[in-house]
Amino acid sequence: MSTSASRPVTLADVARRAGTSTAVVSYVINDGPRPVAAATRERVLAAAAELGYRPNRIARALRSRVTGVVGLVLADALNPYFGALARYVEQGLAGHGRLMLMGNAGYCAERQRQLVERFLAAQVDGLLITSADAGDDTAAMARAAGVPAVYLHNGPASGQTPVVAADNEHAVEEAVAHLRAHGHHDVAFLAGPHDLGPVGRRRESWQAAAGAGGTLLRSGYSRAEADALIRRLAATDAVPRALIAATDEQAIGVLSGASAAGLPVPDGVAVVSLDGTPDSAHTAPSLTVTGQPLESMARQAVDLLFDPTGPVTAPHAPLIVRRSCGCET
Repeated sequence: MSTSASRPVTLADVARRAGTSTAVVSYVINDGPRPVAAATRERVLAAAAELGYRPNRIARALRSRVTGVVGLVLADALNPYFGALARYVEQGLAGHGRLMLMGNAGYCAERQRQLVERFLAAQVDGLLITSADAGDDTAAMARAAGVPAVYLHNGPASGQTPVVAADNEHAVEEAVAHLRAHGHHDVAFLAGPHDLGPVGRRRESWQAAAGAGGTLLRSGYSRAEADALIRRLAATDAVPRALIAATDEQAIGVLSGASAAGLPVPDGVAVVSLDGTPDSAHTAPSLTVTGQPLESMARQAVDLLFDPTGPVTAPHAPLIVRRSCGCET
C-alpha cells in the first residue's frame, strides 16, 4: 500500500499511520539515537511495512556523512578471475552492512584513475582497487580525501596503502615441482606481453624454480591469443612438453589450440594454470591449477577497510590436481 502513486512514502506518513511522531519513527528506522519502547517500535515497523516505506539513503548519507557504499575498481570485469573476486568482495561488504558499487577499468590506468575520482566524488565510505599493473598509486587520492582504501590482488610495490595478494611465489614453486614429479625436466612458462603486476612476479618465481631449463613464452591475456600461439608452435613442432600458464584465460586458450593442432593434453603437453577460477574445473581436460584464495583475499581486504590496524597476510594458493597435468583424477 502507498499513500499516493505520485510521491514516495515519508517518515510523516509512517508517523501518522503508527500514531506517533516523526522523531520516534526516525529513532526506530535509524536505531537511535534514543531508545523506543518495544510496543511502539513494533507499531512503527508494522506501519512502515504496510505503507512500503523505504529509507532515503541519500538523505541519510547527508546527515551522517556515511553512504553505506564501498567502491570496487575492477581491473577487468570480463575476466572470470576478477568476476569471482568481485562476488566475494560483495559478500564480505554485505557482512559489514555495505553495498558495493563497481567500476570496470578494462586494464586501463587512466580509466582506473577516473573511477577512483568518481567514487570519491560520490562520497563512498571506502575503496577497494584491483589494480592490473599498479603503475600509479591511485589510492593516494583516497588517502588525501580521508577515505580508507585497500589494494586487492595487486598494488604498488611502495606506498602507504595495504595490498592483499596471494602467496604466488610458493604456488609457482609447487607447480614446477609437481610437473617435474611427472618426469618433465623442462617446464615452460606462458607469461603476458609484459612483466607488470602479479604475472611478472609469477614469472620471476618460475624462473627461480625452473632455472635455465625452461622456455619463456608470451601471449596476451585472452583465450584467443594463447590459442593462436599454441597453433603456431605446433606447426613447427615447438610446443613444450610441460607448460605453466600465468592465467586461466591463457590456459584455456592453450587447451583449445592444442586440440585444434591434434596435440593431446596431457600426453603431448602437460598444463598447469595459476588462477583457479571456477571455469578451470570444467575444461576438457580439467585444468590442474594453483587455486587463488579469492574468498580469503576478499575477506581480508574488506576487513582492512574497517580496521586498518588488522594484519596483512599473503594467503596460500594450494595446488588443485586435475587431469591436465597427467594425474588420473
